[in-house]
Amino acid sequence: MIYVTRRERFSAAHFMYNKALSREENMRLYGKCAGIHGHNYELFVTVSGEINPETGYLIDLGILGHIIREHVVDLLDHRNLNENVAFLEGLPTSTEVLAGEIFHQLEALVAAAGISLHKVKLVETKNNYTEYGGDTWQ
Repeated sequence: MIYVTRRERFSAAHFMYNKALSREENMRLYGKCAGIHGHNYELFVTVSGEINPETGYLIDLGILGHIIREHVVDLLDHRNLNENVAFLEGLPTSTEVLAGEIFHQLEALVAAAGISLHKVKLVETKNNYTEYGGDTWQ
């Protein structure tokens, strides 16, 4: 088993908000994150499998990059995650939720390429990131 990771980047705006709570409760719960703000995200997608003896690759990283850009980055880049992203509709836009939803966006596409999606790492700031490996999800 070998692991290969591809990094992509995107910038997006969002705000933390729970529809069931009042504006004041949201401000108390989320603080400054209740206001619209943005991040320059780094997305690391790690796949696993066996090396193809013919090519020496697990997967052509150009192909993996294309899958990630077409099905994730192009949908998120320079968007408001709370309003303009169908696969996030009605969900909190925390890094934890975003990482899990990105994983599920990519899982079947990566499997169709004959490999496994091992994990997604989403870096929100230089100090904060989330990793999700497909365990349990909401």
